[in-house]
Amino acid sequence: MDASCLAHRLTEQERQQFNEAGFLQIENALSPAQIAALTEVTDRTYEAKVQQGHDPHTALFYPNFLPDSDLFADLVDYAPILPKVWGILGWNIYLYHAHLIVTPPSGKPQDNKTFGWHQDSGRVNAEIESHPRPRLSLKVAYFLSDTSEPGRGNFWIIPGSHLCDTLERPADGVGQPEGAIPVLAKPGTAVFFDRRLWHTASPNWSNITRKILFYGYGYRWIRTKDDMTVQSLWERSDPIRRQMLGWGVNCNGHFSPSDEDVPLRVWLREHSPEEAK
Repeated sequence: MDASCLAHRLTEQERQQFNEAGFLQIENALSPAQIAALTEVTDRTYEAKVQQGHDPHTALFYPNFLPDSDLFADLVDYAPILPKVWGILGWNIYLYHAHLIVTPPSGKPQDNKTFGWHQDSGRVNAEIESHPRPRLSLKVAYFLSDTSEPGRGNFWIIPGSHLCDTLERPADGVGQPEGAIPVLAKPGTAVFFDRRLWHTASPNWSNITRKILFYGYGYRWIRTKDDMTVQSLWERSDPIRRQMLGWGVNCNGHFSPSDEDVPLRVWLREHSPEEAK
C-alpha cells in the first residue's frame, strides 16, 4: 500500500457526520474512466445472469461477485476509500460481504407504498444484548448509474436512525417513516453507511437502469454473510488486500491477531502510529 493513501484518511468532520447521521457521502470517489470500465464489466455480469435464467425485468442481487473481475477486486483496498473504513472501524477488519445490484426500470407507475425498511445483519439485531445495537460493520456503496434524482431506484435512509433499535412504520402501509430521504448520488459517488442505519431500496420508476456495487467491511471475528469464494485471489494479492479478503494464520487469529494476521496494523505502525493502537 502506498503511503499517499493517507491523504484520504477520515477527517474529523467526516467522523462527526458518520457518527451522528450514520452515513457519509463521498463524491467523485471513482474517476470517469473507472465508472466506464466498472459499468462495462457490470453489464457483462448482468447479461450473463440473464442468459443463465435471471428475469431481466427484476432487480439482480448478486453476492460474491469479486472473483468475476480484477476491477471489482481492486476496490477492496481502494486507496481513496479504505483509509476512511479503518478510520471508522479500526485495523482488525476484512470484507465480510459484497453484492452487486442492477435494478432495471420497473415499467410500473409510481405509488406511495411503504418500502422494505430494515437494519443489516439479520439475527444480530435480535440476539445481541445492548442498546443501541453495536456498529460491527459498515458498507460502502459505489454508484455507477445516475441516481441524482428521486424515482431512480434510489437507496433511502433515515439519517440518525442507526441509534434506534426500532422503527415506527406507517400503519396503513402508505408513505415512508418520519425523516426518510432518498440518497441522491451521481455516478462515481461512494456512500458509507453504518449497518444499523435504517434503510431500504425503492422501485425504479425511471427509464435508467440502476447499478451499484456494495462492499461490506466488518471485524475479522464476524463470519462471512455470503459464500465469498475469494480464496483464489489470495495468491496474487498483497498482504493488506489478503487481510481484506479474509486470510488469516488460524481461527484464533481472528480474535487475538498476530502481526502476520493483520498486516494493516503493521503498516499503520510505520506510517500512522496513532491509528495502529
